[in-house]
Amino acid sequence: MEPEPVAPQDAAEPLLDLEAYASGYTGHARVARLLFIATKTAGSPTELEALRLAADQLRKGENTAQYAEVMELIDGRLGPQYTLDRVWVEAVDRRAATVQERLEADLSGYKNNMIKESIRMGHHELADFHYARGAVQSAFKCYVRSRDYCTSPRQVTDMCLAVIRCAVENSAFVHVNNYVSKAEQTPDAVRDKVVAAKLKCSGALAALEAKKYKTAAKRFTEVSVELGNGYADVVAAADVALYGGLCALATMERPELRSAVVDNVAFREYLDAHPEMREVVYEFYGSRYAACLARLQRLLPLLRMDLHLAPHVGLLYLQVRSKALIQYTAPFVSVDLRTMAAAFSADVGALERELAELVAARQVQARIDSHAKVLYARLADPRSATFANALRIGEEYLRDTRALLLRTQLIQHDLVQRAPGGRGPRAPSLPHNRDSLGPMAA
Repeated sequence: MEPEPVAPQDAAEPLLDLEAYASGYTGHARVARLLFIATKTAGSPTELEALRLAADQLRKGENTAQYAEVMELIDGRLGPQYTLDRVWVEAVDRRAATVQERLEADLSGYKNNMIKESIRMGHHELADFHYARGAVQSAFKCYVRSRDYCTSPRQVTDMCLAVIRCAVENSAFVHVNNYVSKAEQTPDAVRDKVVAAKLKCSGALAALEAKKYKTAAKRFTEVSVELGNGYADVVAAADVALYGGLCALATMERPELRSAVVDNVAFREYLDAHPEMREVVYEFYGSRYAACLARLQRLLPLLRMDLHLAPHVGLLYLQVRSKALIQYTAPFVSVDLRTMAAAFSADVGALERELAELVAARQVQARIDSHAKVLYARLADPRSATFANALRIGEEYLRDTRALLLRTQLIQHDLVQRAPGGRGPRAPSLPHNRDSLGPMAA
């Protein structure tokens, strides 16, 4: 297995306004992202701030198990105000037990009465209850069970979106893809732009997780502006810009980048929600590669604290950098590596090694004069290429013609190998005198 590519590391703790960041999400997504940041910044003030905000959010809900876990992580470091409130936990647990008992009894009654709509609602309400309590897997199962009792396209769409939300939280992206496909087959996926945009985002997240960055880029850049921040329980508007922009830079050629990102009015509105990513995209498209990569490097510490993007940051950064190097060298017959290193704010030796890897991978058609520090493009000779192609086509024509003539003569002499049990006389043996077949038998 090849080692995972690693982007430059930044030892300094990233500056992040956690309250502003967390406000872009709702419900479970807000807590999950805060806890992920806490794990990435262990032992720092940022960790405690993230845990504090997560605790505040959990006190507004009914997930007592996760609340207790967060309080254990805080471990008294935020003072007496942030210690486990056992009275509150016990009160919420008692109330939840009563509600669960009632919901299960109601569902049992609906099943006995065979009321299809009531059974669907019973499963959905029980799923909502489990989801609020943090039992996401139980919620997932209840939402799936409601599928057999859906009687309208809208109900199918709502069920699919609920299942997708649970699957994203559980990182079960196979289920995300399956239920995105099911939902896209309903009329609501066509008529309702918000529903269609949610499905695009969900499919894009699944593609990102599978490292299908080109697919992720296309789906994120196709998200309609009507969604806005209406999917904050999964991704924020700024995430659409961040994920889509970075994947597009890493995988799209300039014409595609222009049509899908730069000239895409809807996606430009998402880019406005993430000004830093917007500037990275425009610097890259404007061929200001040093400025682009410098901005991207400043973003790296924050990208490594993103719940969905963190595992892919290193690879995506290196793909963007390689693309910048390739596009920089493309127009030139020769490039002075010292001049190029200055343009990329890089060391000449390190740049030479990067280019050598691209040359070896045949991503850059060139050779490097290591002594003179010059990159020379390998230009194809159109005249020689045309002649070689004509010669190849001629040889193929001669080969096909000889084969056709030989087949014709074999049929004329009834030298045909028939299938076992086939009709007709058995094919005679080849004559000892091969000259009787004519010149093509030679």
